[in-house]
Parts: sequence; structure tokens; C-alpha cells
Amino acid sequence: MSVELDVFVGNTTIMDEEVYQFWLDGYTVSDAVKVRMEGGVLEECEASAEVLQSDTMDQYRTFQMCERLLHTPAKLANQLLFQIPPHRQAMLIERYYAFDSAFVREVLGKKLSKGTKKDLDDVSLKTGITLKSCRRQFDNFKRVFKVVEELKGPLVENIQTHFLLSDKLARDYAAIVFFANNRFETGKRKLQYLSFQDFAFCAGQLISNWTVGAVDNMVEDMDVDLDKEFLQDLKDLKILITDKDLLDQHKRGLINIAAKLTNTKDVRDLFIDLVEKFIEPCRSDRWTAADMKLFLIHYTNSAHILDTFKHQVTWDRYMGVIKSCILKMYHD
Repeated sequence: MSVELDVFVGNTTIMDEEVYQFWLDGYTVSDAVKVRMEGGVLEECEASAEVLQSDTMDQYRTFQMCERLLHTPAKLANQLLFQIPPHRQAMLIERYYAFDSAFVREVLGKKLSKGTKKDLDDVSLKTGITLKSCRRQFDNFKRVFKVVEELKGPLVENIQTHFLLSDKLARDYAAIVFFANNRFETGKRKLQYLSFQDFAFCAGQLISNWTVGAVDNMVEDMDVDLDKEFLQDLKDLKILITDKDLLDQHKRGLINIAAKLTNTKDVRDLFIDLVEKFIEPCRSDRWTAADMKLFLIHYTNSAHILDTFKHQVTWDRYMGVIKSCILKMYHD
């Protein structure tokens, strides 16, 4: 009885970036081989279909064995099983933790729980992303969240330290962690025009200005939890809509939003409130982005000339973020 056995012996672990992407995207070995053949790799390498099948399968096995190390990226540099140059290690980690914008947009703001994971079949069908890839991306979000949610120090730096991600990807993960923790509503129909990068920008603004880390950079959950004292202080802004002398100079919308942010549900509805109570009315009046920017600048500055207004610091901290977020969100 004859047995055929493919054996490969070498030093540096061979990893084809294209095959790695097929594996990450959830392609089967057969599908990956088919795409490689259609790309002309047989002619390029002067290889047979059997060799290509064997090569693809071998690389898939290698990626599967590396996967447990990628769950804790710092271990990849210290292991002895695979001889992988540093630049290749960085590539493996960065691509493993990369995510599809269509996928993250579907789960952004949702609880990273088993319940949400059960819905990934529907997300896969809706986005066209394989279920295997959806699960990998979801598990990555959950893994990063669990590691950094209670660490002291800046969120982005903690993510980079523990997962060795690029600055851009670490900032995107910080936004995902922040939205998952605060459960911001992002799925309503009126918010569908907003991209993940729109929300990620807003998350960066909120983290830098409205979290406890904005005033104390060495507290637990510093960049994850909103500053409750600040949210409580926002109630003081109601004077701008209750004082008759001040009422004429300030529209109610943005101040009403501020005054309600002590309520958890209203915090979660922050973005839908900005769209419904401010962005949509301005859109219906056909304001340009330049009109919006000019208005928000003067609107913010108008409080500075009110002699009886005593809450300038709170006002500026609030409007600085609101202005930046609205300008980012004001598009088709």
C-alpha cells in the first residue's frame, strides 16, 4: 500500500500575503486555489495544479497554527516554532486585526456578547463577508475590549502596547471599544448615511474631551467612561433657555441635548438627537457646510459675551466636541 506524503523543510517560514488574505477572508482551500489559478500563478511559477493545492493547504495549516499566537501578539516575537522576520510579524498582526468597514458598521455600538455573535449569520448575508471572517473580526473586537477596558492610561496607547497595532488601527479599535462600552445608538435608519470613520472621528473627540481621562490621565477606565461630573454640570447650561434675557440669543436644540445627558438613554441617543434636532433642520434649509461652520463658530462664541452666564468652561468643553462632530456628520 503506497502513501503519498508532501514534506517541506526550511528555515524561514514561507508566507504568501495573498494566501494569508484568502485565509483571513474565510476562503476554503479549494476557493483559494481557484482564485490563484485564475490569477496566473501556475504560469508564473511553472508549477502544477497539484503543487499549488499542496502549497495552499500547507500555508493554511501554518496560519492556523499561528492563530493562537496572534490572539496575544507579543508572544509572536518570542516563540521559537516559526522563524518569522519582524516585518512579517507586523504584517501578520496588522492584517489579522484589520476589519471590514461594512462589518464594523453593523456591530458598532452593540454589546460584544454571545447574543450579538449569534446574529453574525445575518450580518454575513447582509454584507457579503464570509461568516468565518465575521467571527474573526467580532472576536478581535471582543478580545481587545476585554484586555483594555479596565487598564489605566490612554486607551490608544494601551491597545498599541498589548496588540502591537499601527496608530491608525489602534485609534479605530479605541473607537470600537468606546462605542461598545457606552452603547451609542448607530443603527437607526437616519444614521445609516454615517460611515464608521465618521463615528470614529466623533469617538476621538469624545475620548479626548468628555471622558474622565480628559481631566485625569491615570484613572481606571479613563478613556472608556464619560465624565459623569461633567455630564451633571451640563444641566447648568439650561439657564441659556430659561433666562428670558438669554433666550433670544440661543436656539434650544443643542442646549436641550446637553441638559439631558445625565440620562443613560439620552447619552446613547446622542447622535440620533444631533441628526434629528439639528442636522436635518439645517439640511432642510439648504445650509452648506460653510454655513454650518460659520454658524457654529458664532453660536459658540455668543455665550462669551453674556455677562450673566457663569459656565463658560463647561460650555466650551461641550460645544468644542459638538461643533466638531456636527461638522463631520454634516454630509449626504
